[in-house]
Amino acid sequence: MDEHQSEQRICYRCLVGGRVQGVFFRASAREQAMRLGVTGYARNLPDGRVELLVCGEASAVGHLRDWLRTGPPGAAVTGVACEPLDFQQYPSFAID
Repeated sequence: MDEHQSEQRICYRCLVGGRVQGVFFRASAREQAMRLGVTGYARNLPDGRVELLVCGEASAVGHLRDWLRTGPPGAAVTGVACEPLDFQQYPSFAID
């Protein structure tokens, strides 16, 4: 059996704090997500954080969650909080 067929598909809602708006965080997260085959979205919140919904194979979602701790050059991440959600299929990774 192909390992990709047996890998669990998961979703997480993550909130990323710090200097994460105005530093191409959402666009960079989208690039990472597309490279990993992860779907969902990223959007700015009024309080300065970025909210992401990331869905896909467990290993790919894990790699993206690891990336969120650093983000793109120019970002200064001070915290990442993720909570698991029921799996949802999205057509792509959107920036809202």
